[in-house]
Amino acid sequence: MNVVYMLRCSDGSLYTGWTNDLDKRLKTHAAGKGGKYTRARLPIALAYTERFETEHEARSREWHIKRLTRAQKLALIKEAEHAKNGA
Repeated sequence: MNVVYMLRCSDGSLYTGWTNDLDKRLKTHAAGKGGKYTRARLPIALAYTERFETEHEARSREWHIKRLTRAQKLALIKEAEHAKNGA
């Protein structure tokens, strides 16, 4: 399964990426080896995920999310939290 994810970094910023192994990727980020951006902003917390059948779909969605404003990204996170909680 391919996953697009957003991380909330220690400075409050958001990082968006994609992977086909979310657990492994989160461990890599948390160990400070996941990327230059997150390495300097530890600790990180998973804020959002979307699952896709294909890598192409995931990469496309990542590209679109990265172009959203911060407010739009936060709204996306909030909407997903509400759906998860059945609100």
